Amino acid sequence: MPYNDISDLPKPIKSHLPKKAQIIFLKAFNNAFEKYSEEIAFKIAWSAVKKSYHKDEEGHWVKNFKENKKK
Repeated sequence: MPYNDISDLPKPIKSHLPKKAQIIFLKAFNNAFEKYSEEIAFKIAWSAVKKSYHKDEEGHWVKNFKENKKK
């Protein structure tokens, strides 16, 4: 099912991803869900997040270095 707002995302996503990463996830998931199954939409959404974010050594999601340099 598509999500209307980041507050509607599953709890693990809301509690682990930064807000901007949640927005990326939401947009990618909703777009993919129009064409694919929910399982595939989740994979596409995670792939979209991982283009801009990664887990650091402590397991926290942080922006990729290249993304940080653009600011």
